[in-house]
Amino acid sequence: MYVFFNGKILNKEEARISPFDHGFLYGMGLFETMRTYGGHPFLLTDHLERMQSGLKMLNINLDLKTLDISGMISSLSEKNDLQDSYLRLNISAGVGEIGLRTEPYEEPNILLLQKKLPPLEPLREKEAVLLELARNTPETPVRLKSHHYFNNIAAKREVGGDPGKEGLFLTKEGYIAEGITSNIFWVREGKLFTPSLETGILNGITREYIIELSNRSGIPCESGLYRLEDLLHASEAFFTNSVQEIIPIRSFAGKGYPGKNGRITNALYTYYEQHSGMLSTKNELRGADRNDFND
Repeated sequence: MYVFFNGKILNKEEARISPFDHGFLYGMGLFETMRTYGGHPFLLTDHLERMQSGLKMLNINLDLKTLDISGMISSLSEKNDLQDSYLRLNISAGVGEIGLRTEPYEEPNILLLQKKLPPLEPLREKEAVLLELARNTPETPVRLKSHHYFNNIAAKREVGGDPGKEGLFLTKEGYIAEGITSNIFWVREGKLFTPSLETGILNGITREYIIELSNRSGIPCESGLYRLEDLLHASEAFFTNSVQEIIPIRSFAGKGYPGKNGRITNALYTYYEQHSGMLSTKNELRGADRNDFND
């Protein structure tokens, strides 16, 4: 498998990062995960905008607009012969002296990884499992998709390796937060609900897409602070992330949900399928047919 590293396509065994990179020493780095559909990186613009905002917070001096990320993806996809793939764009701060740094990082390392996706069943259902571990609070005003990932790893260890389960975080105050690698939505009386960014969750790119699709389609979508009772009274529920797309929840805490048979879940996924091979940003969305979402 080949990778794109600092402007060059290399065999993955050839890519080298210094042990003095502050992404390694202090976790000063960001990543974005996404999918290509027929070579098209879905919602790439939105991913890069989120990363650019994070780079500013980490004081990494890099303007992503000066890089041809789309061209990098195309070249790597051709080299690896992968048109439908998993992508991870990783930017670490770069080499620095040992010690906490206050001045900007001027020479970050830029790494684009690609791998073949295993066969993924559309609308593959999962059981939501309540985690004992609470969601940690972000180090910055908004949560970054950064190298600081142990809260997620510890949660995954708690749930175990069963691919049919996704852990659900609560905040320390007991509010619904997000999944281990996903955001969560639920439906009640024809209305969508999702936890607010106030809970400290990651503002997922697929989360933003679903909210925008809902708003443009006349489907009420509310974000706020919610307790478990709100989810347990829902008629449908699903997780979202950029690789697994929309993941229907079949059960949680003894309650069954319609899973992939949920009407609104199905309608949203129908539009997701239509958009995944062509949209670069949620702002390109057009309004959907409100009748598709009727309960």
